Amino acid sequence: MLPVALAAASLLAGQSVEGREIRAVRQGDPTAPRRVLVVGSIHGSETAGHAVIRALRRMDAPAGVQLWTVRAANPDGARAGTRQNARGVDLNRNFPYRWRGGGRPFDTYYPGRRPASEPETRAMQKLIRRVRPDVTIWFHQHMRLVVLTPGADRALIRGYARRVRLPARTLPHYRGTATSWQNAKLPGSSAFVVELAAGRLRAAEARRHARAALATVARSARSAAAPRPPIAWSPIPFGRDRKRQTSRYSRRHYGHDSFRLVEPRTIVQHYTATRSYAAAWKIFAANRPDVEFGERPGVCTHFIVDRDGTIHQLVPLGLMCRHTVGLNDVSIGVEHVGTSDAQVMGNRRQLRASLRLTRWLQARHAIPTRHVIGHAESLSSPFHHERVRAMRKRTHGDMGPRTMRRYRKLL
Repeated sequence: MLPVALAAASLLAGQSVEGREIRAVRQGDPTAPRRVLVVGSIHGSETAGHAVIRALRRMDAPAGVQLWTVRAANPDGARAGTRQNARGVDLNRNFPYRWRGGGRPFDTYYPGRRPASEPETRAMQKLIRRVRPDVTIWFHQHMRLVVLTPGADRALIRGYARRVRLPARTLPHYRGTATSWQNAKLPGSSAFVVELAAGRLRAAEARRHARAALATVARSARSAAAPRPPIAWSPIPFGRDRKRQTSRYSRRHYGHDSFRLVEPRTIVQHYTATRSYAAAWKIFAANRPDVEFGERPGVCTHFIVDRDGTIHQLVPLGLMCRHTVGLNDVSIGVEHVGTSDAQVMGNRRQLRASLRLTRWLQARHAIPTRHVIGHAESLSSPFHHERVRAMRKRTHGDMGPRTMRRYRKLL
């Protein structure tokens, strides 16, 4: 066991070549079952992640989660401004997994004389074995992306990337990295890399990454209890023209030019007002202008739950759908085949499938039950915002408050 430092919430993992402490700080219940570790830097010339650590240490850990943070895994390099540690070793090539020697000290990727030759590497190995994190996030620079790291949960990584508005990309499978070692040695855990932009990180960006880290582990925790239900992929046409139309709609109604759904905050429940799934699918696929303003894109939804309980996905979750005025850029749309609230709530197979889908979406995007709403409740959502004056009070009557109180209770 590692020695515990003076404060109960602080753990001394080890020391650097020059004797600087590598210290982990714990927030949250020490008996909480889920654990996340966030490392601000491992390359001393890539320290923008330190701002995320500062932001995280000002936040509360979610219920059921232990939050562990390390400011710098390479404090000597951070002090000197060098990628390598004081002995010229790239610590992110020094871990004992697929390690390969070669080169000289202070070469860019010099991996050291042998695997785990450096005290900093061994300190982080001990810490990871001690904490056994479910999720570990390592901050680097300067590529502005989130790495689809081999061995980690890709849906979890993509969720983080959406929250921080960065692309998720695959990079070459480098040797001797911290993430590859952890993912190989701790099956079931997910360690991945976030590549920040060059330079210092603005405070707002640091807070966004901090919130994304907490939402990611919360999603990981909920996913164990909310598995993905069977979903039939039934796409509607959503090509270049519809994306352009969605971007223009977003600019007019929300003030930002994008067709993407980056960070869903709500799940909105609807019924289709049709008697069949096929009829509803045709309406959403048609992309007809709306009857009031003649504006495209036409209405659409992410999911339709059929009367027999089949869940159809029409649009990827990364795309914005036009289903609820004032909420399209922050919400996922779920339609139910039917012509009334009572018809949907009275169909046991349809309702059971709907609840399973909603629970999974909540887990995937860390959406609390209070933000699962009916279309008729849209104006009361704290996320409702609409720039077009004529539409600011527009809503519909489907899935009203009484229905949704029962639905949320069932969730």
